[in-house]
Amino acid sequence: MLMIKNLHASVKTVNAQEKRESAILKGLNLQLPPGQVHAIMGPNGSGKSTLSRVLIGDENYTVTQGQIQLHNEDLLALPIEARAQRGLFLSFQYPVALPGVSNIQFLKTAINHIRAAQNLEPFDAMDLLEQTQQALSQVGLDDSFIQRAVNDGFSGGEKKRNELVQLLLLKPQVAILDEIDSGLDIDALKIVARCINELRKTNTAFLLITHYKSFLDAVQPDCVHLLRDGVIEASGNMSLAERIERDGYAGASA
Repeated sequence: MLMIKNLHASVKTVNAQEKRESAILKGLNLQLPPGQVHAIMGPNGSGKSTLSRVLIGDENYTVTQGQIQLHNEDLLALPIEARAQRGLFLSFQYPVALPGVSNIQFLKTAINHIRAAQNLEPFDAMDLLEQTQQALSQVGLDDSFIQRAVNDGFSGGEKKRNELVQLLLLKPQVAILDEIDSGLDIDALKIVARCINELRKTNTAFLLITHYKSFLDAVQPDCVHLLRDGVIEASGNMSLAERIERDGYAGASA
């Protein structure tokens, strides 16, 4: 489903004296089949969040070499909105607030733009309301969140749960979850894992960025990758996550 080959990418940095680009990804290779969950672990600054931003098309990052294909289509040639319409979803590490935009307005707009790109009729308003209520219940939020502004005044945990509501309703082809487990308690982690396992049955592929084996214990990914200094140094099953927890990142790649 998703193929990344020899990916090199830089982040644009600007200060008072100069504009420059700093190389972060330095030849990353990855294949993500339908319905599989792949976890990416690595030290801070290794390129994990950069990879997620490059995949979604963040203009602050420049791809200098390599290929990214989604269903054999050149993803790098597409703008951000087209990537979303093709089924790419990013859960942000730090979800932003949208004051004045209710959750239901946001979801209706997002879903109907994707449906329009697929030549489908707009979603029925009552069906959307019912499915939104079901999704809120699944993640442990009450119906008041339907009319609340997106992430405005939400706690950290509520923001992460709200990202899960979007995930459940948009039903993407590929979901990139950037540290969605950060700051969540045990019960919330179980909810995240349950949502992931529900969608993987429908062939949604997941790329999970995390530091914590405890989260992966709940999800049981198909593959774990160790990303260091812009490249994947090792790949394996849960035993790799266990080595990382035991030996640290440097020890696990030795």
